[in-house]
Amino acid sequence: AAAGSFRAAVEILERLGADTEGARALALQVGTAPLPNRLTDREAEVLCLVASGSTNKQMAETLGLSEKTIERHLSNIFTKIGVSTRAGATAFAFEHQIVGRSS
Repeated sequence: AAAGSFRAAVEILERLGADTEGARALALQVGTAPLPNRLTDREAEVLCLVASGSTNKQMAETLGLSEKTIERHLSNIFTKIGVSTRAGATAFAFEHQIVGRSS
């Protein structure tokens, strides 16, 4: 349901002329299968944006959150998956097929 809502929001933003490149990179569409390491759907969204090369500011704009909230999500993600860098998080996202998940 969340992935469908996200897609609908992206379509509306695109019709309004908003830049949704980061959102398109989120083409992960968090699926219904359980996520690894007890990641939440939102954390998976953030992780996919990290894997797409988005900055914290870009992620905040794409997801409609503050940069502080993005920082908190990243901290939680890094702790849950046992990495300390964006590169490590990106590798985890691809290794665990979080990027490209279908709903």
